[in-house]
Amino acid sequence: MGHIVNQEREYRLLQQRLDQNITGAPYSPVFIRILQLLFSPAEAAIARKIPLRPVAIAALARKTGLEPEDLRQKLLIMAEKGLVFDFEYKGQCHVVLAPVVIGFFEFVYMRSRDNLDLRELAELFEEYMFRDDRFARDVFRETTQLGRTLVREEALGDYSEVLDWEKASQVITTAETVGISLCACRHKAGHLDKACAAPLRTCLTFGNSARILINKGMAEAATVGEAMQVLEQCKQAGLAQIADNVQHAVGFMCNCCGCCCGMFQAVRTFNIRTAIVTSNWAAQIDSSRCTGCGLCVKACPVEAITVDSASGAERPRAVCEPELCLGCGVCYTACKLGCISMASRDRRVMVPETTFDRMVTMAIERGKLSNFLFDDPSRLSHRALGRIAAVIEKSAPVKALMAVKPIRSAFLTAIAAGANIKR
Repeated sequence: MGHIVNQEREYRLLQQRLDQNITGAPYSPVFIRILQLLFSPAEAAIARKIPLRPVAIAALARKTGLEPEDLRQKLLIMAEKGLVFDFEYKGQCHVVLAPVVIGFFEFVYMRSRDNLDLRELAELFEEYMFRDDRFARDVFRETTQLGRTLVREEALGDYSEVLDWEKASQVITTAETVGISLCACRHKAGHLDKACAAPLRTCLTFGNSARILINKGMAEAATVGEAMQVLEQCKQAGLAQIADNVQHAVGFMCNCCGCCCGMFQAVRTFNIRTAIVTSNWAAQIDSSRCTGCGLCVKACPVEAITVDSASGAERPRAVCEPELCLGCGVCYTACKLGCISMASRDRRVMVPETTFDRMVTMAIERGKLSNFLFDDPSRLSHRALGRIAAVIEKSAPVKALMAVKPIRSAFLTAIAAGANIKR
């Protein structure tokens, strides 16, 4: 009986560890069941001791009490399942615990596999993520998000102000390595018998992310030409392009439908309007030409367009809510009369330059900066500094200061410098 209690304790501690991630993992009996299906009790015991930032396996071995080679073999199995990331850095193998998203949820469903009950997991993930809003609000609270919208370049004409990182084609053609995987969201929906007819092999990864996934069999190596074909196929299928919310070294590009995508569901189901960062454009509809056919309404993945058929109007016409519009341009392609154009927003969207900038910004906004910087509970200095940082970041004056862009930028620079010091 004590053995069973100890096993349950390991999963509860692992849940608490995952909840320290920037995107969180709130407790639920359903989530504990997901962890039990994915992690063995021994794996859970190891996983909860892995820092949120990369750690050398040699250092982790000292922390767990396992021999380095024994630990490495166990971590390799976990990495194959998509539960941890492992990679070589300066001749040493490092590992980091995968969050729920973008993390082990995607890695479970980015390929077909027969060593897991994917239908049971799909039912559990669906219940955990969408039967109530706790998980979605943990992941998508505040304004800096994991994903940002890419506008369709063909909808902009000859816009000189569009930047390279805003172009899907540029993200693909400049990538050193490209990987193609199954769309995790549609694959999961397929196991629930409610996937749409959109293509399934549509998830694109780039650079280091692609290399790791290809190495673990979660993505197929692809050429730039093949990736561009996938992009064109997805545009024809009415899918929106959502990319890694960074300017440099973009790690992924999803091709998303409004019905299956978890990010879009957060917008549609729970009205979390900031779940996806918009592009710098919004749809503009020429009401003098619109006939109210409704094709753009069906195409919009976040239901930002409606048909106004109020009495007194000369004829029904489509109306776009600019605050909800993602600026993806899917409606532009759907409109057969050329009534829709993409207009530049009055205020440009702030996109972090690098993944580190994004993570620190998200940590500040979510009150988790101490978890991100000082996440090794075995060291007294980290515990002490973590408590201090937690007090500082939750204070009202600091929150107000972070809203001032120059101060925020200087703060991030200082944090980056401090975090890069070798311990």
